[in-house]
Amino acid sequence: HEREHDREISELAAKHAEEMEKLRAELKEEQRHLLDELRQQMAATHRAECEQAQLQSQTLHSLELEALRLTLNNMHTSQLELTQSNLRKEKETALMELREMLNDKRAQEVAILQSRHQLEWEKIKEQCLKEKEDL
Repeated sequence: HEREHDREISELAAKHAEEMEKLRAELKEEQRHLLDELRQQMAATHRAECEQAQLQSQTLHSLELEALRLTLNNMHTSQLELTQSNLRKEKETALMELREMLNDKRAQEVAILQSRHQLEWEKIKEQCLKEKEDL
């Protein structure tokens, strides 16, 4: 009876050890499976974060480029306005100089015409006096 009892205990112990080994193997397999899932999730999360960071970087780069384009456009516009203003001033200065030159030339021509007129007047006056004397 005692041997039978020992044999049953031995069989139960062996069965228990076998079940424990089976459970350990299942647990190990489940851990490996969960670890693989976790690695895949982490890899997917990492890829998503990298893509998000790259997208943010591209967006930031695009915004910086747009800001630079607008700044350059504003500078170009300012430069054009300054050039137009300078050209307008130069044109006004050139017109004033031309007007002064024309006024001076006109004054010279008027003076010359007045001198001729005076000379001709004197000549006609002398001629008239001479004709009077002759008469």
